[in-house]
Amino acid sequence: MLSENVTRVIGVGSPIVDLLAEIPEAHLQVVGGEKGGMELVDHAAMLGHIEALPSATRTAPGGSAANTIFAMAQFDQPSAFLGKLGEDDHAALYHHEFARRGGDTSRFKRNHGAPTAVCLSFITPDSQRTMRTFLGAAATLEPHEVGADDFHGHSHAHIEGYLAFNRGLLIAVLEAAKQAGCTISFSLGSFEVVNAAKDILPDILERYVDMVFANEDEARAFIQSDDLDAALDALSALCRTTAITLGAEGAMLRHDGETHCAPSVFVENVVDTTGAVDLWAAGLLFGLLNGHTLPVAAHFGAVLGAAGVSRMGASLSDEELHAALAKMAEALEPKATNPV
Repeated sequence: MLSENVTRVIGVGSPIVDLLAEIPEAHLQVVGGEKGGMELVDHAAMLGHIEALPSATRTAPGGSAANTIFAMAQFDQPSAFLGKLGEDDHAALYHHEFARRGGDTSRFKRNHGAPTAVCLSFITPDSQRTMRTFLGAAATLEPHEVGADDFHGHSHAHIEGYLAFNRGLLIAVLEAAKQAGCTISFSLGSFEVVNAAKDILPDILERYVDMVFANEDEARAFIQSDDLDAALDALSALCRTTAITLGAEGAMLRHDGETHCAPSVFVENVVDTTGAVDLWAAGLLFGLLNGHTLPVAAHFGAVLGAAGVSRMGASLSDEELHAALAKMAEALEPKATNPV
């Protein structure tokens, strides 16, 4: 059995509707900025990017922590999400899709005067994604609107690094989660987040975070070096569990001094890397919170990460979900003590 459904999980971050746009490499010159990164833009700039697209977009629910929590809800892990939506068609889509997957929608907050957040994901032929995000209503969540009551009934909180762009809100969320007795996992989000918050990240990780997720770019940015072994050492000195994803090379993990190098799951045709790390995190968290060993949980992550890059967007269809469940079940072995 994959899940005992004993741990209630809440994600915290920006509920964002993804607009997925396949573009030629040359269009990145129009977009500007660094390939593979994420930049915040205002509403006018977002409209300009959309108008300049060479083709139509596809729409899907998104957001870093939300991608993780949506996937966990699909696997029948009791899940909720804390973030602010607008009162528009995008909000209706987001609310409906989370509820359809079995998520608890009672923690969503609303701003009736602002549009729901949107992320335009530019997907180049090499399957890399470059993102421009308009935070809209999500950016209007204020520290005083978050308290321990929001986390009541949940044992674990998964928080996205993008909250570091609003430091007061991030601290309020972390304090409230700890006050409610939650263990905490934290996804660094992007190398831009790490660079912007490098003065506070070590203290935040050490004081509040039990498990940290990073991709290789974020790990390098954290220590300002290309030495990933050193990055694993640095992050592990601050958090009990560290996971650094390496794309097709798998992942490096450490828990309580035990290091594990997890292989990836082969993908014949990579389509889109949007949300891949978020889905990988969902698999690892799902495994650990349900008492599976670190290697098995890492395999769960690899399965979901592979499923994510095999399609457009970070939401799995029912068919993809069942295929992932079958692959995850193949890796089962005797349970271990919950390492989160």
